[in-house]
Amino acid sequence: MSAVDSTIRYDWTVEDILDLHNLPLLDLIGRANAVHRAHHDPNRVQKASLLSIKTGGCPENCAYCPQSAHHREVDLTRDRLMDPKTVIGMAARARDAGAERFCMGAAWRQVKDGREFDAVLDMVRGVRDLGMEACVTLGMLKPHQAERLAEAGLTAYNHNLDTSPEFYGQIITTRTYEDRLETLATVRAYGIDLCCGGIIGMGETVRDRAAMLQVLARMEPHPESVPINALVPVAGTPLAGQPPIDPLELVRMVATTRIVMPMATVRLSAGRSGLTRETQILCLVAGANSVFYGDTLLTTPNAGIGEDAALFAALGQCERAAEPVSAQASAA
Repeated sequence: MSAVDSTIRYDWTVEDILDLHNLPLLDLIGRANAVHRAHHDPNRVQKASLLSIKTGGCPENCAYCPQSAHHREVDLTRDRLMDPKTVIGMAARARDAGAERFCMGAAWRQVKDGREFDAVLDMVRGVRDLGMEACVTLGMLKPHQAERLAEAGLTAYNHNLDTSPEFYGQIITTRTYEDRLETLATVRAYGIDLCCGGIIGMGETVRDRAAMLQVLARMEPHPESVPINALVPVAGTPLAGQPPIDPLELVRMVATTRIVMPMATVRLSAGRSGLTRETQILCLVAGANSVFYGDTLLTTPNAGIGEDAALFAALGQCERAAEPVSAQASAA
């Protein structure tokens, strides 16, 4: 195995990542699979369940998001924050269906202290009491709020970069790239795992994709979780007319992510509903080791539970993710 395959690096350049991404596809998948096997059990795939605990009315103007208050033509019902008991009950059902991680998303620009944040803390405690990992995505947050989330037992905080620094302004103008990086640093300072990835298919270039991965791969340590999303165009949003990506572009992105961040859990996320079973399996071969499980991802369609049952049956493997092998063992 080459040095790039066996060594965890934090000095990736955009050109390095582009060179990987643009390898002949079979070479790229082969290298990614070798890295994956060096650091993870290739026969384990984690199921994560994602619930929108507060839907719609977000003051951000993310061009892809149907929950933005700026996109008034989107057909979406706005809902208040859910009751913690209801959320915990849904988490229990997700656990019983095989989910190991329960992720909760609120359409907020930033966390505000008060009853609603206290309710989210209760949700986190309840999910952890079920023996599940708990992840939330709540927008920007302050240090004392990150500390309270850590004390509640939060496993991970999701805060995606979405795209490259250069393309970011074409997608979002209400929050800067630096705002996002500051939130990630705050989360990391309190010992909470980072769940941070991006979206492809928004009109960005392949260089933009590589540049986004470079930002993540220069973090030390790398994010523990990296979701790779394909845009799901929603009527009424500025990106409603974007053509679907070639599924092999998603395979390339997964494989490149696996090589540059060997220890991360690479999550096959939004856009999976548009993939065939065989393409999803190819993504798993290329290094993805988690899928979001359930009929919806916040407000967009996801692969159905019945389809996922068929996928896992075809794989003939255990559904829960094993702990990664140690860095020492994987580098041997």
